[in-house]
Formats: sequence, structure tokens, C-alpha cells
Amino acid sequence: MTINKADSRNDAGSNRVSPSSIHLVPGDTLGSPERRSLLRGLLALPLIAVVARKANAQDDVELSKTFQTPEAFITEAFAPAAAPPPSMLMLDAGKQSQISAVLGHPYPQARLRYWKAAGRSAWIFDDIGKEGYVPTTCGFIVSNASIEHARVLIYRESRGEQIGDPSFLRQLIGARAAGSGLDKHVDNISGATLSVNMMQRMARAALVFDSLTA
Repeated sequence: MTINKADSRNDAGSNRVSPSSIHLVPGDTLGSPERRSLLRGLLALPLIAVVARKANAQDDVELSKTFQTPEAFITEAFAPAAAPPPSMLMLDAGKQSQISAVLGHPYPQARLRYWKAAGRSAWIFDDIGKEGYVPTTCGFIVSNASIEHARVLIYRESRGEQIGDPSFLRQLIGARAAGSGLDKHVDNISGATLSVNMMQRMARAALVFDSLTA
């Protein structure tokens, strides 16, 4: 068996050999195992390329959804007035202890930026639904020791993004601290229990953060 070099040009710039370019010289056969193996390998190249393209496409899938950018959230929080300059909350051991009682772990940074004006504070921070999950970014506005507004900003999981729906988030409006939780019942979402629990913890943490700026 020989391969016609003139017909083995790349298809659309690829490096594979077209099966149509394989010609048998008269008297040649595919009887030997080596020749059969070579033919099978050449015929499999297009299929391998398709599988590789599909795998790469799956790798490129972005498991995140941006509901609102942090910048837009802060602008909206204080509109129509201009947003105040950010302040910094320093999280010492005592403050971290209060936060751990709510989140179940210390806040991963020693300080947290926030915005506050006219008795209202805005917070943007991350948390995870379960150990090993990718953090989700949320924004909260606290006024008079209650949740005035809650928003999922960037959700980074493959399921559970329903917590970003306004119909779900409205349940958090008006919620106040009650022990390590909230004083309002929040309905669960089938298949998104961990995300629902995360949102309740984050709302409660926002109330803690606000109290630490008083």
C-alpha cells in the first residue's frame, strides 16, 4: 500500500490525511496486520479530531453567570445620588469570631471594603455553598439593621442560579438578625438547597458587617 503524496494535502489547514488519498498499488493488499492497522489509524483521524473539538468546547464553557457587575450594584444602591467613597472594615480576631458564628468560618480576608451613607451600607463579598465549591459574589444593602436589598452579582456554579431570581431575593428584604440566622422564612429551591442556605448566611453576615461599623 502506498499513500499518494499529491493527494495528502491538509484539509482546511489541518494536519490530518484524508482517507480518500490512500491508494493501493496493483498487486498490493491489506492482508498484513501492519497495513490493516495503518488504514484503521488513518480512517480514525477525523473522528479523533471531532472528539477533541467537543472536549475543548466543553472545557471552554464558563460556569458562571453575571447578573450585575459590582460597580453597577454600588451605583444603583445610592442612586440618584453619587455613591460615597469606599471605607474599610478591619476584621480583627473579635470581629472574625462574630462572623464565624454566622458563616461557619472566618472571613478569608483581614479587611472588607464597604460603602455607607445616610444610614445605609452596601456590601459586596463572596461565599461558597459547600466546601470545594466556587465562591459566588453577592451584594447587600443594609438599612436600620435589616436587609433592604439583596442581589446575586456573579454566580459561578453549574446549577442553583435560581437564587439570583428577583422572586427569590425578595424573601430576604426586611430580614433581621435572629441568633445566627434570620427572622424570616426563606423558601427552599429544589436542587439548589446549598445555594439557598448560602444566601441566608450571606444576608446574615451582611447584618453582622453593618453592626461592626456602628
